[in-house]
Amino acid sequence: MKKLLIASAIALAIAAPASAKDLNKIGISLGTMSNPFFVALAKGAEAEAKKTNPNVEVMAFGYDYDMAKQFSQIDNFISAGVDLILLNPADPKAIGPAIKRAQDAGVVVVAVDTFAEGADAVVTTNNVQAGEIACQYIVDKLNGEGNVIIQNGPQVSAVIDRVTGCEKAFAAAPGIKVLSDDQDGKGSREGGLNVMQSHLTRFSDINAVFAINDPQAIGADLAAKQQGRNGLIITSVDGAPDIEAALKDPDSPMIEASASQNPYKMAARAVELGVEILNGTKPAQPLELMDSKLVTRDNIGDYVGWASVPAN
Repeated sequence: MKKLLIASAIALAIAAPASAKDLNKIGISLGTMSNPFFVALAKGAEAEAKKTNPNVEVMAFGYDYDMAKQFSQIDNFISAGVDLILLNPADPKAIGPAIKRAQDAGVVVVAVDTFAEGADAVVTTNNVQAGEIACQYIVDKLNGEGNVIIQNGPQVSAVIDRVTGCEKAFAAAPGIKVLSDDQDGKGSREGGLNVMQSHLTRFSDINAVFAINDPQAIGADLAAKQQGRNGLIITSVDGAPDIEAALKDPDSPMIEASASQNPYKMAARAVELGVEILNGTKPAQPLELMDSKLVTRDNIGDYVGWASVPAN
């Protein structure tokens, strides 16, 4: 009987994942906590982590787009003994050595929103699909004919993918003429305003604009208003609180649609994957893409935005 008990114990030990760990501490390093997108990410991560352990300690900080600061945060998380790190990398490749330091210390690392080299898993929006649906809306509204602007942005993977998706939609409509696709709106409202002012000066006949994110779309709308240009169709990607307000505002009729992201759900899924990895289960697909949904003036009333907690 004693030999049988010992054999059973050995069998159980072999069956159990050797790397299984509890989720007691989680460290989160995000672009800036002044951006509602990252605030929603942090909330989604914390909510999901507490499903695993109601007493989990969550440390969430913005690195304010300072790579050295993000490196320090990761090292501090390692020193604090976290079990899981979620990060939105300052640079997808340069962050690699910091990720390896964490993994060497037994910490699981999951990237959210942007790819990170060497991460155990990555969860991000399907940005190609987001750009495609935002620009397909333009094609449909113009009945396949018109002059359009692609207002580009910083050349990070998310922006490049959005423009790729947009170009795909426009290319399928021979009557669509792209007047410009290479001007960088800097991802900001001011940048979108400046680029749009230039476009309005250069081109007398513009029917629609695709901006790579909501701030640029709002800047483009402001530029058109300032120059007395009406009747444009403006779409973008994000589904941010500012675009929610614009889509409900009768005084901003040119802003018509935004392909939304879901930062709350994105972070929750990242934590879910992280817990699975802690328990010895590696994801079949380490890169997970979340589809975007188009938010328009017609369906804005049903939209669950970034500030809202999704219903279970």
